Amino acid sequence: MKDALEETTLIRIRTRPLLPPRDNLWDALDPALPHLQDGDVVVITSKVVAIHQGRCVPMAEVTDKEDLVAAEADAWIPKASSRYGITLAIKGGTLIASAGIDASNSNDHFVLWPDTPSDAAAEIGHRLKQRHDITDLGIILTDSHCTPLRRGTTGISIGFYGFEALRDYRGQPDIFGRPLAVTLANRADAMAAAAVGLMGEGAECVPAVVIRGWPDLVFNDAAGQPGFFIPPDEDIFTPLLEGFHTYGRKGSARK
Repeated sequence: MKDALEETTLIRIRTRPLLPPRDNLWDALDPALPHLQDGDVVVITSKVVAIHQGRCVPMAEVTDKEDLVAAEADAWIPKASSRYGITLAIKGGTLIASAGIDASNSNDHFVLWPDTPSDAAAEIGHRLKQRHDITDLGIILTDSHCTPLRRGTTGISIGFYGFEALRDYRGQPDIFGRPLAVTLANRADAMAAAAVGLMGEGAECVPAVVIRGWPDLVFNDAAGQPGFFIPPDEDIFTPLLEGFHTYGRKGSARK
C-alpha cells in the first residue's frame, strides 16, 4: 500500500487594488490574509511590493521606455532586435522582457521591480512572523515571465526569503536505483508558477497566494540562497545569451 501523501493547499488572497505611485501594502494585505501557520509560504506579486516602495514612474515623464529599461537592466538587447518591439533584458539574475517594467494595472505609471527583492521578501517575512506568532515562514516575490518557444506567461521568483529554494537530488537513486548526477529541484520557481497561475493576469485583484503543506521544505532566516542564480557565462543557455554581452548597466556599451 502506498503511503498517504501530505495534502498541499493553495489559498488565493483577494485584496483591494494597490494604487501607484505609492500605496500601503499592509493596509490591503493584513485584512485579507488568513491566520498563517508554521510551514506556510506566502507568494506575493512583485508589483504590489514595488508600489508599496514607491517604485513607480509616471508615463508622462518617460519619452522612450527603452531608456528606462536600460537604466534598470543589468544587460539588455535593444527593441530593434525584436519583431515585437520588446526590449529583452537580464535583471537580478533573471531573463525577462523590459527588465520587469510593467504598464498593466498601473494607473498611467510604469511600475519597476522592487529594490533588492530578496531583502524586501525578508522584511515582509519578519513582519508576518511577528504578527502571526510563527517561526517557519517562506516569502516569494514573483513576476510574470515568458518561456522561450511557448505562448503565454507563467510565474517566476525574483526574490525569496525563509527557506532553502534548491533541493539537491545529486547522489540519490532514481526509482530504478540509478544515482542522479545533476538534478537540483528549484522549489522557489515551482511555487511561483503555481501561485501566479491562480493570481491571474487581469483584474482579479489576487496579488498573493498562501501555500500550505508544500513537501520537504527546509526553513531558515536567510534572504535568498547562495548559488541560486547562475552567471550568464556559466549557464547551459550561454550560447543564447551572448547577444546580451554587448550591453551593460544603464545602456553603456561593454568593451
